[in-house]
Amino acid sequence: MADLLQEEWVDQLGQDNNAVILDVRTPEEMEQGQIADAINLNIYLGQEFLEELKKLDKSKNYYVYCRSGQRSRQACAIMNSIGISNAYNLMGGIIEWNGHIV
Repeated sequence: MADLLQEEWVDQLGQDNNAVILDVRTPEEMEQGQIADAINLNIYLGQEFLEELKKLDKSKNYYVYCRSGQRSRQACAIMNSIGISNAYNLMGGIIEWNGHIV
């Protein structure tokens, strides 16, 4: 797991042909806007969240964010624990995001 500042996260994501953007917020939070092309897995779903993570392609690089960066940091740690080695946390989350939101 790596904690990346927004500039680092965006730069690395932009150069990564094997990237997946993962939003771990609730569906209600996602209604307020999300980073383009993000898929949602709600971390608050507990065991269901873990089961969905296990279905992910372990060869991909995951760029993970939430509202403030705390839940996404936890998600990255969980991902690492189940064999997903390339998980990158967006420090500060979407509340500090100054990029495009859809």
